[in-house]
Amino acid sequence: MVNNSTIVNVLLKRSVNQPNQTAYTFLADGENESGSCTYQELDLQARAIAVQLLTKVKPGDRALLVYPYTAGLEFIAGFLGCLYAGVIAVTDYPRQHIKSLNQYQDRIIDCQAAIALTTQEFADRVKGQFIANPSMALKLKALPWIASDKVDLDLAAKWQQPNITGDTLAYLQYTSGSTGQPKGVMITHSNVLHNSEVIYQSFGHHDQTRILIWLPMFHDMGLIGGVMQPLYTGLPAVLMSPIALAQKPLLWLKAMSRYQITTRGGPNFAYDLLCQKITDEQRASLDLSHWEVAFSGAEPVRAETLAKFVE
Repeated sequence: MVNNSTIVNVLLKRSVNQPNQTAYTFLADGENESGSCTYQELDLQARAIAVQLLTKVKPGDRALLVYPYTAGLEFIAGFLGCLYAGVIAVTDYPRQHIKSLNQYQDRIIDCQAAIALTTQEFADRVKGQFIANPSMALKLKALPWIASDKVDLDLAAKWQQPNITGDTLAYLQYTSGSTGQPKGVMITHSNVLHNSEVIYQSFGHHDQTRILIWLPMFHDMGLIGGVMQPLYTGLPAVLMSPIALAQKPLLWLKAMSRYQITTRGGPNFAYDLLCQKITDEQRASLDLSHWEVAFSGAEPVRAETLAKFVE
């Protein structure tokens, strides 16, 4: 659909041709809009973050991204800021306690991270743990940190487009580690764009498609389905924190009803959760008539679960 060789080129095109179109709307609590951004705003943030990054690292270096679940828009800007700098993004889930912070050590060593990106609030919490436990998480402590939500947007004027192609490494996507030591899979810009085109065609997406994703963005399905597919297609996306789904599954379907969502999905357990938790009365309040595509993946797909959910 989009004849561009890199993800950077895709966003640049969107920022010129659809500058004021809302790209992403985020529901931090699963119900209320905590923020949104247009393509032009996203391009500006990515440029500024890229310039800030390149004051500390160089193109080809690895950047560890550790954003809290409620910082969806900040994650997207930080991830794209890495690509705008030619820096390789390495996503990971947010850990807060000192014992779990030590689990970053293997990831940092394996990917040879040179810097870490997060929000100011999360960075302050992590640094507080460093002060209380000076001998722990030494590799993470040694990394320079950038609070991407505090980067001066005036830096965007200094941005220069990186020397990258479709074959350039965009990010490392680590496996879950459920069957062995997590391994970083090398994903190029062309890999992402090809995958996005396949999804666009196989899901039957069109001009009226509206996407809803609650999956964590450091996860492959959340990143590709929730961030890259909307960017690639130029279609609006509503994003939720996975914590909201776990706490109140009904919010998933309420958001679908409110925003007239056509595409949404997730692992098998999410469909099970909805079957267990939602009452007849709650179902009666929903309008899911716009729903066209329900996808299931990232864990075994169980026919009995889907049959029960459809019923």
